Amino acid sequence: MKVRCPDTNSQQRIADILAAYDDLIENNRRRMVLLEEAARQLYREWFVRFRFPGHEHTRIANGVPAGWERVPIGDRVTLNYGKALKAEDRSDGPCPVYGSSGIVGMHEKALVAAPVIVVGRKGNVGSVYWCPKDYWPIDTVYFIDSQTSNLWLYYALQQMHFISTDVAVPGLNRDFAYSRPLLVPEPRIVRDFLETAVPLHEQIAKLDEMNKKLRAARDLLLPRLMSGEIAV
Repeated sequence: MKVRCPDTNSQQRIADILAAYDDLIENNRRRMVLLEEAARQLYREWFVRFRFPGHEHTRIANGVPAGWERVPIGDRVTLNYGKALKAEDRSDGPCPVYGSSGIVGMHEKALVAAPVIVVGRKGNVGSVYWCPKDYWPIDTVYFIDSQTSNLWLYYALQQMHFISTDVAVPGLNRDFAYSRPLLVPEPRIVRDFLETAVPLHEQIAKLDEMNKKLRAARDLLLPRLMSGEIAV
């Protein structure tokens, strides 16, 4: 069977076209990493190092700024169980499927409305993900509903140590998670943080969507270039 193969010059031009797509995708990926790191460092500066706006005039009492309090996580959030969705039962669609290792597939419908925080229950125990799209959490994770989830809480949970050494089988016990201490700042400071963090994550979401479209366009273009349907 004969297979049409572009000549050497055409192959090089095709490679150059595809490389341009790959370069754009990689550039967007790097920007996403930088934006995420900017938000994370802002969280650490304000809520770990306590160098938030006005900290110079805030009294520190018992190791934390005045007006802040330590409470059990269970006083502020509910960890809801995900629902099993086997790979063979998924229909490819726009909704991400989350497990404890992150996105493990796509599905045609969502179980939970965004935005939500996902916490690993089995497997990658204690992993924490921010999901800005309606999605399906499977039974290896907990999720925090959209009424409670925000980016301040997301970064706060990433600082937690959720692994208990007292259990034989690795997994995140909900009562153990609820007992972990959470340092809660004054609402004003959380609002100020979100005013910066939310736009950063909106940019991340736009770049991620752009990359999906670039990958789809590249993958559609390749066979048409190779077949000669599109001249180069």
